[in-house]
Parts: sequence; structure tokens; C-alpha cells
Amino acid sequence: MTEEQLRERINQFSRSKREGKIKLVENTSEFMNINYDDILTLEGSYYLIRGDETEQRFGLEGQPKFWVKKAIDLADGSPKIIKLVFHESLYMDIGGYRIKYFRSPIKEGRILEKVKEDQDFMQGITVYDSAGNTVRIVDKILGSNLYDFMFRQKMDHETYLHNHFLPIFRNTIASFEAIERLHEMGEVHGDIRTDHILIDRTSQRFKWIDFDYMYEWSEHPLGLDLLCLGNILLFIIGKGFYHISDLAKCGPEGEAVLASIRKEDTSLFSINRIVNLKKLFFYVPECLNYVLLHFAQGAEVPYESVREILEDLRACEESSPFKRMSQNLQN
Repeated sequence: MTEEQLRERINQFSRSKREGKIKLVENTSEFMNINYDDILTLEGSYYLIRGDETEQRFGLEGQPKFWVKKAIDLADGSPKIIKLVFHESLYMDIGGYRIKYFRSPIKEGRILEKVKEDQDFMQGITVYDSAGNTVRIVDKILGSNLYDFMFRQKMDHETYLHNHFLPIFRNTIASFEAIERLHEMGEVHGDIRTDHILIDRTSQRFKWIDFDYMYEWSEHPLGLDLLCLGNILLFIIGKGFYHISDLAKCGPEGEAVLASIRKEDTSLFSINRIVNLKKLFFYVPECLNYVLLHFAQGAEVPYESVREILEDLRACEESSPFKRMSQNLQN
């Protein structure tokens, strides 16, 4: 496009009239220097930068992610998320293992191609800038992440579980089925978290995002994905997470429950997180608690595949508590 054509597109698709010189960026290596109103030109397409995405990770909310840009595709005005190359590595200690995490733009680009048109995953393409960097251009999903959605459920836990849980549970099963398909392709998500499930505003479908992390865990190549799926389950069943320290703040009643908590009631992923929800909420269906205990430090036989998790979850839907939940939903 000529500069005049670009200016026309900018004026068409943005709220303010563009004046002054247009800055084109072909090499994204210095992503810190890519700013609002710059235009990325990538393989013949043009993207107007609208700022940086922000971190949703707990404790870091609102921190800018300078390598992830909000953008407008100047071909049609559609909103995009542009993920630039950022190499990062870190370690996590889980279940007595020290696991290395690292970002792999190539891995995410490969998965984007494999899940093309699979609506349980974010959709996008991989292109290359003038320096050969792997740039992922992702369709923006309009909606809330699962973490924020759950914390907007203001009813008490018992009301939630009996009257509101079932649709969330069914969508969660569909999202687990998507991870099973991913594993069957020989891939792992690598960063399964409650804020990496977006709930599409229109369809209410759960969609997985952000799969650029890899991890090194040769003993259990699928293990981290499976443990993190356990965290998702714990979160939706409990309507949040519960830690041992929380009980000490709940007076005599909390102290009585605390006295009953054993090591085998806590999470393999996070040792202070309570997995045995029956000790907190007596009415939690036994079949759900049975699944959760596979992710506890006391688990004798942990899950080895998503399929095993799904088999037990589907069996739950045939139980009496779930049939009552279904009746409540119909009423």
C-alpha cells in the first residue's frame, strides 16, 4: 500500500484521524520499540498497533507484555493479537521434580496450524518478519477468561454447585476433550491455567489460548498438562481455590476443619492448596471428589492421560447428584 492508502485505512478503522508521518516496522526484534500507532508490515499485510497486551497471571495483573501487541488488520479492520518472539525460561518445583519451562514461538506456530478451524482453540497464522522472526497473528476472542468469570459468581458455594455448576462442568469437559486431541497430535499445551481459557461472548464456548510454553519433564511428558487440568477442575468445583492458611482465619469452625486436614488432602501441584473438597463442603458429589483426589499428594494411582480423566468425569453425569443438578437447571 502507498502511504496515502494506509492513511485512508487507518482513518477508516480507527477512531481518530491519523496525521503526521507513518512509521512502518518490518523487523520486530526490538519489540520494546514498537509503539501505539506504528504499523507492522508482515508478508504483504499491514497491522496498526493499538498498544500492549497485559498479563493476567495472578499477582502480575495489569503488567504490560511488551512482546504481545494489540492490533487492527488494515485489510478488513478485524482485531488481532500479535505475538512476537520473546525467549524466556524458568523453573518450577512440582511433586519433587524440578521442571524447566521455556517459550517456543515455533511450537505455538506449529500448533496453530494443527488446530486450524478447531473452535476450541484460538485461531491464527504464523508469518515471518524481515529478520526471520516467528510472528503469530491471532484472532482476538471477545469474552472473559474463566478466572474472571468464576469470580463474578457471587452466590454461596452450595447454591452455585447445585444450580449453576452443570453448564460450566459440561464446557470444561469439552475443553478437556480439546486437550486430549492436542495430545493425540503429539503436542502439549504447556501452560494450562484458568486465565488461558477464554469464554466466547457469543457462543459461550471455552477456548484455549497461549500455547507457546514447552517444558522438560522426561519422566512424565504429559504430566504437567494433566496436573494443570486438575487445577482447572478444582477451581470450577470449589468456585475458587482454598489454602490451609485460609482455614486459620475462619475462627473455631475453620480450626476444626484444619485439624482434620492431612498431607494427602492437599495438592501435588501446590502443597498448601486443599484438594479434598469433601472436608470443606460435605455436599460435593463423591464422584467429583474421587477425581480430585487423583491430583492430591496422597494419590496412589495418578492419571496418565486426559482420556482417563474424561472417563471418570463422564461417569459422574450418570450419578444421582448430577441428575438433580440437571433437574434444577431445567426448572
